[in-house]
This record gives sequence, structure tokens and C-alpha cells, in this order.
Amino acid sequence: MNPLDTKINELFPGLVVRKDLVKLVKGNAIVPSYVLEYLLGQYCATSDEASIQSGVETVKEILRRHYVHRNEAGLVRSTIRERGRYKVIDKVSVDLNDKRDLYEATFANLGIKGVIVDADTVKRHPKLLVSGVWCIADLEYLHTEDKNVSPWILESLKPIQLSNFDFDGYTSVRRQFSTEEWIDLLIQSIGFNPEFFGRRSKLMQLVRLIPYCERNYNLIELGPKGTGKSHIYSEFSPHGILISGGEVTVAKLFVNNASGRIGLVGYWDTVAFDEFAGKTKRADKALVDILKNYMANKSFSRGIETLGAEASMVFVGNTQHTVPYMLRHADLFDDLPPQYHDSAFLDRLHFYIPGWEVDIIRGEMFSEGYGFVVDYLAEILRNLRNHDYSHLYTEHFKLLEEISTRDRTGIQKTFSGLMKILFPHQEATQDETEEILRFAIEGRKRVKDQLMRIDPTYAEVTFGYRNGAGKLLDVKTLEETAYPRHYHTDRHPEIIGDAVEPKQHSQPDAPSPPLEEPPSALQEKHLTFHENQKGVSYDNLFGLYLEGANRIVVTDPYIRTFYQVRNFMELLETIVKHKDEDDEVAVHLVTGSDYGSRDLQLEHFERIQVAAASLGVQFTWGYDDAIHARHIVTDHGWKISLDRGLDIFQRYEMNDAFDFANRLQQYRACKAFEVTFLKVDSNAAK
Repeated sequence: MNPLDTKINELFPGLVVRKDLVKLVKGNAIVPSYVLEYLLGQYCATSDEASIQSGVETVKEILRRHYVHRNEAGLVRSTIRERGRYKVIDKVSVDLNDKRDLYEATFANLGIKGVIVDADTVKRHPKLLVSGVWCIADLEYLHTEDKNVSPWILESLKPIQLSNFDFDGYTSVRRQFSTEEWIDLLIQSIGFNPEFFGRRSKLMQLVRLIPYCERNYNLIELGPKGTGKSHIYSEFSPHGILISGGEVTVAKLFVNNASGRIGLVGYWDTVAFDEFAGKTKRADKALVDILKNYMANKSFSRGIETLGAEASMVFVGNTQHTVPYMLRHADLFDDLPPQYHDSAFLDRLHFYIPGWEVDIIRGEMFSEGYGFVVDYLAEILRNLRNHDYSHLYTEHFKLLEEISTRDRTGIQKTFSGLMKILFPHQEATQDETEEILRFAIEGRKRVKDQLMRIDPTYAEVTFGYRNGAGKLLDVKTLEETAYPRHYHTDRHPEIIGDAVEPKQHSQPDAPSPPLEEPPSALQEKHLTFHENQKGVSYDNLFGLYLEGANRIVVTDPYIRTFYQVRNFMELLETIVKHKDEDDEVAVHLVTGSDYGSRDLQLEHFERIQVAAASLGVQFTWGYDDAIHARHIVTDHGWKISLDRGLDIFQRYEMNDAFDFANRLQQYRACKAFEVTFLKVDSNAAK
């Protein structure tokens, strides 16, 4: 175990589990992760390897013996008949038989119905009445000649969820973790390896949890396929439900006026709509109208009666086009069905997760470390719905007065949710508070900026805040920084055919400030790049500043592992592109030794030396294990200081020959980094 895993086990004994165990025990059992982790939490919540292996075998045996596969339902029914009594794990739903005045259960996989359930069980677990709950149940079989009486008798039923927890203990132990450790613990708890995510990407993942801890929170995530948009709502918590966007009806979601039964919003903390996007899909206008009212006022009507509910609403769907394409031709909501591409509906959304920033899920991204048993975390988040952290920024910051009430509500609810998740003990520093506030503002600004494209009646607004000194600090979305040419349009675009051709400002379509400039305009400057920003490459960052140099010295202590050496090789490619064929350039690297694999590091350098020589680049290197600086110096008077060295890109699929990010740097997501270009003595590189 790494130090964090050790710390997790010491401070949360019995409440954490190794996340890779889920795959070990699941087999072909089609059950949510929280069901499996509930069982693992009973038998494997330890760091002792022998106990873990024993517990895994126990859980496998429980699943083998008691989980009901649909294709084996007949065998299980026979077993219950022959033995008289048997324990099963199945999804159970309950209906009221008003003719007999009885509650009757249906076991989804077992294929039986009409099983009588006592009223007390239904009162304790009302979600049984809506869409079903995974349960461990003891069933008995007693045949009778009365055809109106079911032979199946429910002896006991226990929903698979935590029975109790200590919230004060949870917040107390939180104080013993740094913010970075706590974020990594939460990322591991939802099943991912935090090493594959930057700070901003981790926050994107954690925003998905806000609907579980914030009442009536409205969230949308649109992006490419395969980024895990729906996983957190189908697998994570017994308090959330994922439904197909095309299958929901007013009766199912809100109320059935014929029977009087309340729908999903009355029983679940989070209702998520899967596959929500699609221009060809058609939605019931009555449903859209009720959704608008509910998302704005937390209430809906049943006949002449008005009812309230607390369920948060989540909408996830796939986009069909790139971000610059959507910004140029339409808006970032363009893929929604026409009935939902409505400004009144969209204005109810509190946060827009930019799904195009979320990595497509790869096998190595799943965690093998320790995290909370998800059912425990789900109960903690549910308890946090009773708290309000939306005011915790007001001691240090003040939102601009021009921000509307609806915008302010969206910002504050996102801020409150992230504070509950990251700082349940309410002890964030001023810098941490500002980071979360800016993130919350950006998510609501993404919604509002698109609304201004869709509906010209929305007024322009500056999204920002003032600090304690009264300084105005504005907030931009990452798309606004990366694609200003397409993002900043006039309010009334001209429609040409079926495409929208906005009247554009004269800003370059590149990260701001512009990366490339003519040689005559090379100047001293400082550039800042944001996490997940794209469009950056060594070519457009350094190329023109390296052009014409005869000797270049690269100082970077971390050119050691394969991916770091590959970064250096790509820098050499940039040098080759920007030199004349008949010129030669001497490139000298100063780096640190890789003591674990010194021979492999040397082999890489020697292979680069041979390859580069054939193209007119004389590559040499030297070791200095005391260096910390990272910079590039040329013999024609430029010094490029790099706070991260050449390691500016986030992880990508390096072995996938068909991944454009592997072939072209500008399609990779960046880490946050800064670059300074300085004019120096031309002898500095000698």
C-alpha cells in the first residue's frame, strides 16, 4: 500500500475497501457496484491480505449461492420449494393490490410476483414502491389449494444499504487529511486512480456527486461517448436512479393522477436522465413544462394540489460535434431534443459539466487503492443534504451585484455542494474557497453564455466577484480562453442555410494570448495555460523562438522515464521542423539520473543521438542531480523558462496508433503551466 492507502485504513477502519475487489467478485452478476461493495464491506474492509482473500471467497460464495441470475431462476425457485426456505439477492419492487388491500412484492430476476409484504416493511422502505430496490430476502414456499393465495412467503427483507454511521466522526477524521489527500481518497472511492487526473479533472468528477448532497440541484453533462457520464448515477448510490430520457413520463416522474401515486422525485435523492441528447428525439411538452416548474420552484401539481420534492435532476448525453464546431455553428446545447433546447428550461440548470474535458475511460484509469465503501459515502452525502454551506465564501468574497438571482442561486448551490464534499468540517483556506467559488461561477457562466446565444432577450452580464480588498476578479470558461474567435459573437447571428455564421470579433482562434507570431514580432512575454486546455504544442509554443539557433541547451531534471524521454524527442522534432535542411544544430540536455533504470535511460539517449544525427541535430547530454530549474536557452539570445519543464501534457493513450492525441500534441489536454520568454546574452547557451 502507498502512504495514502495506509492512512485511509488507519483512520477509517472497517469503512474502506480495495476498489479492484469489485471486479474480482462481480463475475457475470449484473448488480450495481454498491451492492457488491456492501458485501465487500462486510467481509473485506481490512488491509490484511489474508483476510481480504478469505473475504473475497466468502463474497463470491454468497453471490454464487444467493444472487439470482435470470437464466437460473427456475432452479432457484425449485431450491426454495425443496428446502422450504432460502435466501436470495434480487431487485424487489412492491405494489399495492387495492382489491385485496395488500402490498405485493415482485422479484425481478426470480420471476415471481404476488408475494405479500407487511405494511411496516413498506413504511420503513418506501422506495420499494418505485422502481425497486436491491435486497437480501428470505423466501419460503408453502403450497395451498387456494388459487388466490401465493405460495411464496416473505420471511424477511433487508435493502442493501448502510444502517448507521457517525457523521461527527467523519468530519473529525477529515481534519487529519490534507486537501489533496482527501480529494484523492474521494476519487479512489468512486473507482478511479487519482494519478491519471489533474486537479481540475478531479473537481469535474466530484461535481457529479453534488446531486447526492445538495437538494434540488440541476446538473447537465454533455460530451463524447465513453467518459463515464452515467456510471455515477447507476452504480454509485442506492439513493439515485438512472432512467432513459426517452422512457420517462409525467406519471412516472411526478404523479399519476389516476392512482394518486407520487413518482420518482418523491422517493429518490437523484433522478438522472441517460441518453438525454439527440435532435431526433421527441419529448412530451407537458413533461417539459412540469420539469421547468419543478426545477425552478421545487414543486409540481397533482390536480388542484401542489406538492414539493427534493430530488436533484441530472441530464447526461453525448455530443456529436467538437466544441469549436458547436460554438461556430450553434451553441453548446445544440445536441438536445428541440423541446429541451428551450431557454426557459436551460436557465434552470445550475452547472454544465464540459464532458469534452473528461477523459474517455481506459482500463488503467481504474483504482487498485482503497476508498470508502460507496454505501458509506452515499449515506454521508445524503446526511449533508440537511446542511447549507452556500454562505461560506462571504467572509472573503462578494459576487458582483449585477449577477441575477437565478445565476447567483446556481453558483451558490454548486459552491455549497463542493464545500460539503471537500470540506465537510468547514475549514477551507481562503485560496481553497476561492478555487471552488471560481469553479462554481464558471459552470453557471457556461450555461448563461449559451443562453445569450439562444435567446437575445438575455442581458449581458459579467461573471465575477470582489475579494476583501475590493478588487474585481472576472471568470472565464476554458472554451472562452481556447476559442475566443468563435466564443465571442454578436448577439444576433446571421442564419445562412442551416448553419449559423456568427459575426465574429477579430480575436485569433488559439489559446489567449496567441501562441504563434511572426519572427519580427518575437518579444519577451509570460503565458499562462489552464488545466485541460487544448491547442498547445511545442511547435506553436517554442518553434519560432528556436528557429535560427545553432546551439540549444535544455535543462530539465526529469527526462528519465519513457514518457519524459518521449517529450524530449518531440522537442527535437520541433527543432528539426524549424531548421533549414542544410543547417546543423547542437542540442545539449542537462537532466537528472534515473537511478532505478539508469541503463535504460542511457539506451534511450543513445538511440536518440543516432537518429538525430542523420537529420543534422548533434545531441549530447549530461547529468546534474542537484538542478531544479527548467528552461531552454538558445545561442541567439532567448531563454524560455518552464515551470513544469517539458511535462505539460496530461496522460494520453501513448500506445494507441489510432489516437490523434498520440500523433498530434495540439489534441492533448494540458496540465496547468506557465512559460516566460526572456531576451538574454547570446553567449548563455555556449
